[in-house]
Amino acid sequence: MISDPIADAITKVRNAYRAGHTRVVLNHSKIVESVVTLLAKENFINSFHVLEKDPERGLNFKKLSLNLRYTNSGQPVLTGIERISKPGRRVYVKASDVPRVYNNTGCAFISTSSGVMVDRDARNQNVGGEYICKVW
Repeated sequence: MISDPIADAITKVRNAYRAGHTRVVLNHSKIVESVVTLLAKENFINSFHVLEKDPERGLNFKKLSLNLRYTNSGQPVLTGIERISKPGRRVYVKASDVPRVYNNTGCAFISTSSGVMVDRDARNQNVGGEYICKVW
């Protein structure tokens, strides 16, 4: 049992990039799938797909398979990812206080009542929420 599936997924992605892997498999949950969808939308990863439960192949639970993205020189596109709101200390931001990550070269992922979105979308829609993580 994992007490924080978001932190587990973020750590697996960070470690895969540091090790130079081209693929990483994550445990599936709706919030992790939302974060991975935003990573793909913001071009931090190439693509992802959901591996359905299949006991014959050894998949007893749904998984997410990510194809990681690198530059032509072999450098990772995602240079950093950090969990902000944790189970022991939740961090919430108002619509007027949505953070900017590294002068808008990165992005913050905010869980709002309208779903998980990046910081600029939250500012455009004037909504706040839980500050999940920041990516640069």
